[in-house]
Amino acid sequence: MSTKTVLLSLVALINVVFIFGWLWAARRHRLTGGPTPGDIAIGAFTDFLDTLGIGSFAPTTALFKFRGRPADELIPGTLNVGHNASACLETMLYVTAVAVQPALLACAIGSATVGAWLGAGIVSRLPRRTIQICMGIALLIAAIFFVMRNLGWFPQGGAAFALSGWRFAVAVVVNFFLGALMCIGIGNYAPSVIVLSLLGMHPLAAFPIMIGSDGLVQPVASLGFFRSGRFSHGTALGLTMGGVCGALVAFFIVKQLPLTTMRWLIIIVVSYAAVSMLRSAYASRAAAPAPS
Repeated sequence: MSTKTVLLSLVALINVVFIFGWLWAARRHRLTGGPTPGDIAIGAFTDFLDTLGIGSFAPTTALFKFRGRPADELIPGTLNVGHNASACLETMLYVTAVAVQPALLACAIGSATVGAWLGAGIVSRLPRRTIQICMGIALLIAAIFFVMRNLGWFPQGGAAFALSGWRFAVAVVVNFFLGALMCIGIGNYAPSVIVLSLLGMHPLAAFPIMIGSDGLVQPVASLGFFRSGRFSHGTALGLTMGGVCGALVAFFIVKQLPLTTMRWLIIIVVSYAAVSMLRSAYASRAAAPAPS
């Protein structure tokens, strides 16, 4: 049995667990409410962008902040739960499309999954202000990555689709931290492209590693948020419904767009949302009662 077959089987299995986990969480935490047309539209738009290589976490967070819901502390869980279905779909589509070293693919995805499991347990217990600060910083990092991409500052990379020795170890360790950081809203595509390119790999090699990681990282991280109930049930349903449609349209119909202009627009939106998130954190600190 090939590594890709094992990976896709694991993705399918963990997503069955994800579905039962969501049903259990909805019952345990008495989660009610359905998606709005806005939730579905956000899911379709951001997962359309994700399938084309821009990412979904930063644009979704920015749009959430613009409309003022869900609550800031619910955003990390909502991102992971709501974008999971499209991540699963993209894994099925992309992992079989680009040939990457099977051992690297398996180890990098496995380390990211462990990082997500540990990260979700931490993030689901963080106070609101800490999450606001973390997500504000995450949005600024995303904006910086978008600027670097548009200005051509990403490393050109090599032609390899495999690594060995210390380069292999670095890729696996970095993916562990990227899996953990996804739990606070930092997408893993741009960091994966940069790290793997610096290690001498072809930038296309980041796609199956990034997408494959998402296929396992997001459902595993979601299990932590299901335990705590810290996600918006209705909004996540809307992201799921719209996201699958957006991913299919991007992969089979559109396939490519002039993404540079779109990234500049997203940079403006994401930067504004980052400042707004950090201002909210500062305001909550100012409003906190002084210790007696």
